[in-house]
Amino acid sequence: MRLVRFGQPSLEKPGLLEADGRVRDLAAIIGDVAGDALSPDGLDRIARLDPAGLPLVSGAPRLGPPVGGIGKIVGVGLNYRDHAAEAGMKVPTEPTLFLKATSALAGPADDLVIPREGRSVDWEVELAVVIGSPGVYIAEADAMSHVAGFCVGIDFSEREFQFNRGGQGFKGKSADTFAPLGPWVVRADDVDPQDLTMRLAVNGAVRQHGTTRDMIFSVAELVSYISRFMSLQAGDVILTGTPAGVGMGMNPKTWLKAGDEVEATIDGLGTQTHRVVASG
Repeated sequence: MRLVRFGQPSLEKPGLLEADGRVRDLAAIIGDVAGDALSPDGLDRIARLDPAGLPLVSGAPRLGPPVGGIGKIVGVGLNYRDHAAEAGMKVPTEPTLFLKATSALAGPADDLVIPREGRSVDWEVELAVVIGSPGVYIAEADAMSHVAGFCVGIDFSEREFQFNRGGQGFKGKSADTFAPLGPWVVRADDVDPQDLTMRLAVNGAVRQHGTTRDMIFSVAELVSYISRFMSLQAGDVILTGTPAGVGMGMNPKTWLKAGDEVEATIDGLGTQTHRVVASG
């Protein structure tokens, strides 16, 4: 079951993506891929549907972030040993957390817009976790029961903003279009989040190639840990960290520029493709 949201930004509707790439309209069944629709009962209800009985969306509609009503995006830094090494930082003993603004959300094929003062925009392919059942102080043994599903995420970052503009790296993570999700979200039961291959290429050259087997903190550990500091709500998204190969770790450091193309893939979760453009 691959859930999507389609249509123009801020007007997206819920849909099911079929194996042949066609989209079926779910709007008569659920208001959005959000809230109760992400609960176990809500997902079961969708899974029981006969897709052939749903309206077929004509053409090739734009896909938006596959989850709506996202309350917060929680990022995890340095969750792969090879990335910590390339950044010259110690392997953390506890997860390093930050937030990305929800205004940074974008679809899986939307343009990546370089901020006006941006000179050092970097890429990070990440497994995104979608929370389905709310919780706080969640035991690690129960953590996966709170996860609705998974999708591809990219944590785009402006490194100068992140490190050299007065602290609070949040400002380097939150420019518009810096948090693309999708193309679809897959139910948690249908994927092993600790055995997924991920890749990211810039202009066809592979920059990142890793596996979630190399996470320092597993998805279950992250959900449990984060819930000790804030409640998790249906639709919240956790970006679980990135493997080595970011532009900041290259010699010389390499940044995205207008005209570049970024392609990110996680096995079973689809591919994102973004054209890099300058801000207007």
